[in-house]
Amino acid sequence: MNTFGRQLRLTTFGESHGPALGGVLDGLPSGLVIDLEAIELALSRRRGGESRLATPRREPDHVRILSGIYEGRTTGTPLAFLVENEDVRSGDYARLADIYRPGHADFTYEAKYGHRDPRGGGRASARETVVRVIAGAIATQWLTAQGVRVYAYLSRVGGVSLSDEGWTAVELSEQEQARLEGRYRHIVPTLGEETAERMAREVSEAREAKDSVGGVISCRVYGLPAGLGEPLYDKLASRLASAMLGINAARGFELGEGFALASMQGSVVNDPFHLSAEGRVAQVTNRGGGTLGGITTGAPLTFRVAFKPTSSIGLPQETVRRDGQAVRLEITGRHDPCLALRAVPVVEAMTALTLMDFYLLHARSTQRQEGED
Repeated sequence: MNTFGRQLRLTTFGESHGPALGGVLDGLPSGLVIDLEAIELALSRRRGGESRLATPRREPDHVRILSGIYEGRTTGTPLAFLVENEDVRSGDYARLADIYRPGHADFTYEAKYGHRDPRGGGRASARETVVRVIAGAIATQWLTAQGVRVYAYLSRVGGVSLSDEGWTAVELSEQEQARLEGRYRHIVPTLGEETAERMAREVSEAREAKDSVGGVISCRVYGLPAGLGEPLYDKLASRLASAMLGINAARGFELGEGFALASMQGSVVNDPFHLSAEGRVAQVTNRGGGTLGGITTGAPLTFRVAFKPTSSIGLPQETVRRDGQAVRLEITGRHDPCLALRAVPVVEAMTALTLMDFYLLHARSTQRQEGED
């Protein structure tokens, strides 16, 4: 499946070492002013070659809009865009053409299709996420106009964890907002300089050891209304989990306090309701992550995504060739020692696409109901 979304649909195409990657974003409302600089900023946060902690592959990632925009505004027709690959070194993968790399999709792609592109993982490469970031940056601009703010950040890298005191808070203080908005100013995108430095050391040590580390990305969304989402089989959390687990190397998802809730009691877990100072029903705490019954409560939407360590490492690994012959593999080339570092803007992008899709579905459902009345 190469298409994501229902009312707002993103279809992506391209491979890691092909001529280009691109996407078609269909279902955008007309009249949306597109800020190309905001798209470039989102891409710069994902781009490799910018830090000693990431892959040295340096792609400029210039976006070429092919359709769907006229005089800076969306027309309501499919918005198609393209990003050319420039810094490819396909020769690095020549010796891997008939080897199944541990942790990669080589074996499963070949089992499904009978043939695969071995250059940089082909379609299974995290390079594909550049398209998601572009589309997500467009969706973010639309959400911002609705008063919605999306903040993703690293809360764990290897053995280093962030002390995240504001995770279950309902209100966003000025101090906490400043910490969230400053997440990309550190050497790694997290909350606080000291934690960022510790995370960076963890990644550097893994790289020096020819190994890799995993990480956890936390995401908070503020400004969502109560009532967004669908019950049962199309819960907002269900589709959000699907969006996150569709990101390369993602291996876990939890909403709010998530798995920690299993060891708590209901008297502690339940988020009490009260009448706010503005005269509306609101939660006192937010351990549930901002949804009940698959529908938003009006409290912040909070979730975490776990990412496995990068599979391409320089240490010897045991595997087999296509013919079954055992081989000892040491992977060289350009690879990230921690994929989670560059996945932060990808999490934000997929969050924005999921939420905008639900907004458009909700508007369509409301219009249909009003028409029936």
